[in-house]
Amino acid sequence: MSQTADELPRVLQLLWGLEGPARPGPKPTLQITDIGRAAVRLADAAGLGAVSMNKVAAELGFTTMSLYRYVDSKDDLYVVMVEEAFGTPDPVDPKADWRARITQWAVMVRDAIHRHPWILQVPVFEPPLSPKQLLWMEEGLRAFEGTPLTNPDRLSSIVLVNIYVRGVTQLTANLFVNQADKTEKEADQLYAQRLMMLATPERFPAIAATFEDGTFDDGSDFDDDEFEFGLTTVLDGIEALITRRAAGTRR
Repeated sequence: MSQTADELPRVLQLLWGLEGPARPGPKPTLQITDIGRAAVRLADAAGLGAVSMNKVAAELGFTTMSLYRYVDSKDDLYVVMVEEAFGTPDPVDPKADWRARITQWAVMVRDAIHRHPWILQVPVFEPPLSPKQLLWMEEGLRAFEGTPLTNPDRLSSIVLVNIYVRGVTQLTANLFVNQADKTEKEADQLYAQRLMMLATPERFPAIAATFEDGTFDDGSDFDDDEFEFGLTTVLDGIEALITRRAAGTRR
């Protein structure tokens, strides 16, 4: 059954610039993007927990009730915030191969989260439907143009890459959230020292063996190197699927 624009949630109507049903009261003087930017500023400064309808209204110099002409709930506010925080992605390079294109896309997702780490705390209740989020989906799917992957394969592949990026970014963010007074290298060294003290060869031989080959003292950047290692491994799996599809096999 097809839907009409006025059957969309109001927040999506506003983000898409569609004409929704008029609401009683004075003519709106805000833009939905104004609300999103104000909420993003609050979250960037003090975390997602600092965002409320009251505080966003105060940031804009409006009453709280006036915001409800644009967003019906805090979940709607989150939709607008994520839309503003991610922004518009750069187009993937059409001249590059699929691995380079999806890597570019993954790095852009990671960088957006690094700029606004509270994104990872926003509840996700449904797939994206807002304009900029669909642009991100479009660019991710375009990364696989020219491959034998089916359309469902391509969608599943960008979901997989997105899950990996969000997971590893959240992990590394949480590892250092309570060590803001240290550089990443200092935090790594402190962890290695404590681990060496506790994980003796007698108790944890597999862990202790990692010290012998310099795993914790190789000068690598944990965040970047772990991200690259994991992404490469994920893409190796997708490449294996591409090879099977090219050979005409389903598995």
